[in-house]
Amino acid sequence: MATVILDMPAPEISDMPKASTPTRTSTRQPAVVLKDIDRVVLTGFMGSGKSTLGPLLAESLGWRFLDLDSEIERRDDRSVARIFAESGEPHFRKLEAAALAALLGRRRVVLALGGGAPEELGNRLLLEQTPRTAVVYLAAPFAALMERCQQQPRAAERPVLADLAAAERRFKARKRLYERISTHTVETADLSVEQTAGVVLELVAGP
Repeated sequence: MATVILDMPAPEISDMPKASTPTRTSTRQPAVVLKDIDRVVLTGFMGSGKSTLGPLLAESLGWRFLDLDSEIERRDDRSVARIFAESGEPHFRKLEAAALAALLGRRRVVLALGGGAPEELGNRLLLEQTPRTAVVYLAAPFAALMERCQQQPRAAERPVLADLAAAERRFKARKRLYERISTHTVETADLSVEQTAGVVLELVAGP
């Protein structure tokens, strides 16, 4: 596993570009060409920047950006919050596994996972056993992640932010899973989103 830590100024969250749509295909000439990788998967806890970074990576590669939670919502015609509230987490995890299996069958995509996706053994096995796949863990300290989340629109609607002690326990439990499934780890706390994109592209492109 490759871990990259660069000493650079901390990013301003408000300056980070957001994905305008859950899926997007670049029409520009790709700046980077990957010869041995068909898909880049981004994993990490809430606030790690998966949905912010993903479109930038896809743009640089001339690939399509996909968001796993958005795909689940499209398939079920309900928001993730509604699925949890009306059908429970076990049902959501079944939908998540089916959507992940379908999306991992695509090529030339950058895929952002939900924060809890690696908790399911079946999902971890899918990620580990799908060839030509780079899994990148976007890592940061818990305090930095929560600060980012609290600055996001509609932060007050996220129940997890009301109990930071429980959120931190969840973060610690998931951290080892993120590390286990990743082929690369990038420490993002001191990187802007553009700097993070550059590091990720360098890692997945290989020597």
